[in-house]
Amino acid sequence: MKNTEIRELSNKELAARIREERSGLNKLELGHAISPVENPNIISANKKLIARLLTEQRKRQLLSAQ
Repeated sequence: MKNTEIRELSNKELAARIREERSGLNKLELGHAISPVENPNIISANKKLIARLLTEQRKRQLLSAQ
């Protein structure tokens, strides 16, 4: 998901996407602990996506507070 796509999401969609990605990351990490994931870079990419989503959410919170 690119930053332009993230900016187009509504606040509710953004919050839902964060929950989905966190859940997916949790499952991925647990699965990786049991048996190695084919491509462990997926975990890192997922963490970075969550960080970008959270950054956009925080930016919106700060803009609405002004």
